[in-house]
Amino acid sequence: MNHARAAHRYRAIFISDVHLGTRGCKAEFLLDFLRHNESEFLYLVGDIIDCWRLRRSWYWRQSHNDVVQKILRKARKGTHVVYVPGNHDEPLRDYNDMQFGGITVLNETLHETADGRKLLVVHGDDFDGIVKYARWLAYLGDWAYNWMVRANHWFNIARRQMGYPYWSLSAYLKQRVKDAVKYIDDYEHAVAEEARRRGVDGVVCGHIHKAEIRTIEGVLYCNDGDWVESCTALVEHWDGRLEIVNWAEVRQASMLELA
Repeated sequence: MNHARAAHRYRAIFISDVHLGTRGCKAEFLLDFLRHNESEFLYLVGDIIDCWRLRRSWYWRQSHNDVVQKILRKARKGTHVVYVPGNHDEPLRDYNDMQFGGITVLNETLHETADGRKLLVVHGDDFDGIVKYARWLAYLGDWAYNWMVRANHWFNIARRQMGYPYWSLSAYLKQRVKDAVKYIDDYEHAVAEEARRRGVDGVVCGHIHKAEIRTIEGVLYCNDGDWVESCTALVEHWDGRLEIVNWAEVRQASMLELA
């Protein structure tokens, strides 16, 4: 991975789970990423705006507005922007196949890579049994998750003061807790199986806040991660190669180079 924050131009960029409207949103990181990276295609793969949280209490910083304006500006300048809504911004699913400010809303879409692979692009909540069949539990989990993200925010302020880089508590716990690992594995296999059923080469999704590129029984599974914990995006290079970019690491490396 190139850690220098020079301007990059990719064929496609996929981002999801930004959760604008929440205190845990790393809008400043995303804005920095959008300023330094251009693309022919920009896919917003769901949960960009967190309608769940905004219904309960209004929280919207200037940086959140700046992210929206930056994306609209990219669309005006010719970037093909597609918004695939998720469960947290599901009201937008009522506007399937409509355009707003140059941004096309599609509940799902297909992306063909430069090397000819067809990828199904979905947010992924349809493959999450908790969201689909136990919505009350999903809301409870959302409350607990936001509490943990808030705690992680203050923890990382202390880490920065001591000269340590950003570290995600929730990502650490996901890797260590057996049930969480099984949940992620089940989700990944379910999404990959849907791609196989559709007869495509792979799938790009978000939802579980865990960036990943791997092959599952012959199907390419790509998860672009999130902008609450890991600050990651999936990018396609001009030859069709796919890569996860961890912008928190890129920023940290750039700061060290400048120090």
